[in-house]
Amino acid sequence: MTTALVWFDRVIAELALFAASVILVGGIDDLFMDLLWWRVRSDEPVRDAVPPAPPLPLAVFVPAWDEERVIGAMLSATLDRYDHPDYRIFVGCYPNDPGTIAAASAVAATDARVRVVVGPRPGPTTKADCLNQLWAALRRDDEAAGRRTAAVVLHDAEDVVHPAELRLFDDHLRDAALVQLPVVPLIEPRRRLVSGHYADEFAESHRRDLVVRSALGAALPLAGVGCAIRRDALERLDAGGGTPFEPQSLTEDYELGLRVAALGLPARFVRWREHAGGAIIATRAYFPDKIDASVRQKTRWVTGIALSGWDRTGWGQRRHLAEYWMRMRDRRALLAVLALLAAYGALVGWSVSSLAHAWRGTTPAPAGVGLRVLLLLNAGLLGWRLVGRAAHTAAEHGWREGGWSVPRALVANLIAMLAARRALVRYVAILFGAPPRWDKTLHRFPDLLPNPR
Repeated sequence: MTTALVWFDRVIAELALFAASVILVGGIDDLFMDLLWWRVRSDEPVRDAVPPAPPLPLAVFVPAWDEERVIGAMLSATLDRYDHPDYRIFVGCYPNDPGTIAAASAVAATDARVRVVVGPRPGPTTKADCLNQLWAALRRDDEAAGRRTAAVVLHDAEDVVHPAELRLFDDHLRDAALVQLPVVPLIEPRRRLVSGHYADEFAESHRRDLVVRSALGAALPLAGVGCAIRRDALERLDAGGGTPFEPQSLTEDYELGLRVAALGLPARFVRWREHAGGAIIATRAYFPDKIDASVRQKTRWVTGIALSGWDRTGWGQRRHLAEYWMRMRDRRALLAVLALLAAYGALVGWSVSSLAHAWRGTTPAPAGVGLRVLLLLNAGLLGWRLVGRAAHTAAEHGWREGGWSVPRALVANLIAMLAARRALVRYVAILFGAPPRWDKTLHRFPDLLPNPR
């Protein structure tokens, strides 16, 4: 028994050493991001201080599979909120989804700016496949009307748009082929731990990470909503095949930004306010507020970004160290999950070991000096990380939510571990020929729209 317990202690120590080493690298990585952000961050401009640009003809693409609960309200609210004289909304539907078709068609019957496009294939396929159907419909409509739409704006069926969004795209699409605005998740107070962890992650990503990426000249991945891409860029991505959006991709939005960068076209992340003291011009939406739905959504992200998408996007420009660094950050999810599993396993193992030693009246071997140093460094970096995340969340959602971001870190870890396991299973299935599917979650549109001012 004593020999077995000694070996158990050694295994736990090695597990802890592995976890602590990987977590230390991740912590230093995040620390560098924080320091760079402090160096490159700037004041957020206000749009009403800038002379308005002439309006561009724009098309808004809204892919919709099983969205009959929200698509009608979303379209009506979007039409009511947008402040822009020249836009059309293309809604992509599937022939085996009559509820979504009916809800979207009801709005289209009252406003000619809405165009319902029913694709030829039953759903769900992938969101990219649906977007390609909308691209084909836009080209047909433009040709018939003798016009040329300047850019395509992407949104989801649950999004709450900001009134000034299209005007802001007008400001920037002249000299940028791609523009991404921030995404600000709405928090469901009754399920704050799950729904709020998206607010924490997007606050950090769209207030820090994308700002740093832009400053370093690295490719700008899209969020899939609140973004616009010029028509000429889409035509170059299309290359005559009718598929500017990668139809086999589970994260076509992320890949689209990398593919635009590969063409050498400029991209821009824009954090502006409508006026001094006003809210950020951003897309707002409810994200999943239950663990199982969140795991399904994040499974798609992990599969598309860290696994299957890696085969298509590679590492970007050669000898571009910032690009290598950013893509490694994008793909570190599985390694981070392994480290988390090892860390939690070591904690459980130490507890079991302590009980076993107490029962036998023996003393466990002390942790080595190297492990103690690693744990001390990681404790300091963890404290820094939690404070930093709380500050970013507080800047977007107030200090109450900033405080909630600390316990939500545990929820985020749990969801990440479950999603990683599911993503590996999904990726293996894809390798053996399973088609990629749009594994979406049920969406919700707010009853009371957030005040954009």
